Amino acid sequence: MDEVFRVLADASRRRLLDSLNVRNGQSLRDLCAGLDMTRQSVSKHLALLEAAGLVTTSRRGREKLHHLNAAPINAIADRWISRYDRERARALADLRTALEARPVQTPTFVYTTYIRTTPEQLWRALIEPEFTRRYWGGAALVSDWRVGSPVLWQDAPDAEPKDIGQRVLVCQPHTRLSYSWHAFQPEHAEHFGWSPEEYAARLTERRSKVTFDLAPYGGAVRLTVTHDDFSPDSEMYRAVSGQLDAGGGWPELLASLKSLLETGEPLPEPEPAGATEG
Repeated sequence: MDEVFRVLADASRRRLLDSLNVRNGQSLRDLCAGLDMTRQSVSKHLALLEAAGLVTTSRRGREKLHHLNAAPINAIADRWISRYDRERARALADLRTALEARPVQTPTFVYTTYIRTTPEQLWRALIEPEFTRRYWGGAALVSDWRVGSPVLWQDAPDAEPKDIGQRVLVCQPHTRLSYSWHAFQPEHAEHFGWSPEEYAARLTERRSKVTFDLAPYGGAVRLTVTHDDFSPDSEMYRAVSGQLDAGGGWPELLASLKSLLETGEPLPEPEPAGATEG
């Protein structure tokens, strides 16, 4: 965590994060054009941000793209949130929101975390129902994980798995998994309080996809989750990035996965809204 704070202390590096917050997924050339810094300086700052986990990268052909990564901010909140008073906790939440909220027309969600486990064990946690049920809020993912096969949802152990339109796109054991993402379901409309008209509008969004990339990292595994192919101004993007449900989406789910693999237990269920200590 000390490294994260050291990196954020530099104004130039904060400007780079601000630039990525405005338009995520920029190349080195893009970032240099938008900032009054030399290419060498930008490259050095990006290397430090990436080393601290605040920036993660992907490839588009021969081009290297840079994305914000909110995992270190989530780690700060998870580790110390109970030690801060309300105002300091709000400041951390505001910083996390600034890193996750990206006002772009066709957004991409990229999130990198490091888990003390093996690629084999993490792969099992991504595909085996007995694992997925523990951190997906009681729902299990059921599939034979062959390309083209459905990824079914099973809401309870004795429930019939249902097809909500997800299909396996890539399956490279212990390395990469990708599948198409579902549309909003009736339970989402109920949860978010959408009117029938609002729910119908959400259903016009095109299907997105999620990709999990696994890579050994010393005694841990680097897991990068990329969720893309959203419609412009996508409500599904806001949902999976945690903007519709504070603390939810992929950041919460991946924190629970990390906790399960490192401690044997997923994150505890959040308290109902309005709950108070007493």
